[in-house]
Amino acid sequence: MAELYAYTDGACSGNPGPGGWGALLIARQGDEVLRERELSGGAAQTTNNRMELLAAITALETLERPSSLTLVTDSAYVKDGITKWLAGWKRNGWKTAAKKPVKNEDLWKRLDAAQARHEIDWQWVKGHAGHPENERADALARAGMAPFKPEK
Repeated sequence: MAELYAYTDGACSGNPGPGGWGALLIARQGDEVLRERELSGGAAQTTNNRMELLAAITALETLERPSSLTLVTDSAYVKDGITKWLAGWKRNGWKTAAKKPVKNEDLWKRLDAAQARHEIDWQWVKGHAGHPENERADALARAGMAPFKPEK
C-alpha cells in the first residue's frame, strides 16, 4: 500500500509583509515515488505563522478522501499548536493559558477541521538543513510569495 506524505512550509519577507506557502504531496511505495503534487500561494500582507498554517491547511484540504499520512513541517508553532495546545484553546474558549485570545484563531479552526477527517502523524524537521522535501516546500513557499514582493 502507498504511503502518503505532505511536506509544508511558509515564508515571509518582513513579518508582517509579503508571504507565501508551499506544500509538496508525495505518494510512495517503498523507495518508489508513485505520484507528486506541488501546491503554493501567497498574500501581500501576512505573517510567517499564517503562511505555515496555510501550507498545512491546503495540503490537508486538497486530499479528496480521508487519508492516513505523515505531515512534515519545519514550524514548531504548527506542530506544537496542533498536537499540544489546540485542545486547551478549544476548552478555554479560544484563549491561551494566559487568558489572551489565540492568535490566528481563524486558521487554527480551519486546520482543526481539515485534520479531523484524516489520520495524521505530525513530524517536525529542522528548516534550511538540507532535507530535500523540506527544501522543495520552501522553494514553493518562496515562489508563492514572489508575486506579492515589490520589485526592486
